[in-house]
Amino acid sequence: MTKENEDVISSIAEHAKLELSSVGKMLDKAELPPQMDALVEGPVISIQKSSVYIDLAPFGTGIIYGREFINAKDIIKKINIGDVVKAKVVGTDNDEGYIELSLKEAKQALIWSEADKAIKSKIALELTVKEANKGGLILDWQGISGFLPASQLKSEHYPRVEDSDKDKILKALKTLVGKRISVVMISALPKEGKLIFSEKDNNPEERKEIIGKYGIGDEIECTVAGIVDFGVFLKVEEGLEGLVHISEIDWGLVEDPRSMFKIGEKVKAKIIDIKDGKISLSIKALKENPWKEFDGVLKKGDIVSGVVIKFNKHGALVSIKQGVAGLVHNSSFGSEEKLKKTLEMGKTYNFQVTLFEPKDQRMTLVHLDSEKKIEEVK
Repeated sequence: MTKENEDVISSIAEHAKLELSSVGKMLDKAELPPQMDALVEGPVISIQKSSVYIDLAPFGTGIIYGREFINAKDIIKKINIGDVVKAKVVGTDNDEGYIELSLKEAKQALIWSEADKAIKSKIALELTVKEANKGGLILDWQGISGFLPASQLKSEHYPRVEDSDKDKILKALKTLVGKRISVVMISALPKEGKLIFSEKDNNPEERKEIIGKYGIGDEIECTVAGIVDFGVFLKVEEGLEGLVHISEIDWGLVEDPRSMFKIGEKVKAKIIDIKDGKISLSIKALKENPWKEFDGVLKKGDIVSGVVIKFNKHGALVSIKQGVAGLVHNSSFGSEEKLKKTLEMGKTYNFQVTLFEPKDQRMTLVHLDSEKKIEEVK
């Protein structure tokens, strides 16, 4: 090969490298099509009797129809062609080539995003007290129910009653129903649709200094300051409270925290998380984990005796020991109705283990109603 030919080939190769590099950079800059659960926005280009079309250029057209159209009817009534709206992607492979969207879910996602911003900014909110219970006040923010623990009330609103009588506390709190009070949001639980508020002045620097005295793993003695359906608020010290979620109260099934605690009661707890100025606590972490007893002992296929302690939409919850329970799924009976006809609350039966993961506290079972069930598990 001549020197001239070598130079030509080298020049062509270099040019090809430059072209590939250019294409690579273009691909890096190119936006990816919207994925499931992504929030997108675009102008409304058509409003039909049962559907709305949104321009999502350059990726195509979005459609709101079916159940999503029905769920968002109140929102759609206020929309006009040309309005730019935000929506959430709920389907990317529509048969007609449209990207399926949800206005309702987008609105919820945006509300929780706003809640997160409100917590971080400590912005003051003027809200009306909707209800009162023995643990505090119920407020409403953008359609979401929020809780204001009595311990987070300012001194002029705090119920001062003799002997911490619950009925007297409730009577005092009810006088605040209908009044507007200034609060800050201190916690949001999107999965449960719950918000937590405080009426006390929240100085971020002061709060940071208080929380700085504690660390994950610390075992502390607290006072019960509020009891709600999703857990218990414990007063760590003046100006600082932590939440014990219902799942962290006990290894066993907890139906109603109010039946287990009293306001003012002393309780020991362990700090399991400190994040965004909030402390998460656990009471069960200070108790022996009953699942450890079965680690390496119980396995798939073993026969156990258990008592039915609860029914839920998935099936029956069966306890083989206090704090150790597994699920008997409806599908193992063919239907929820058949399961409830066979298994009675509080009765003991024999079951076969189909899944046992003690580290994650997970266990599934089947009722030994036939030889076939045993063969299926094996």
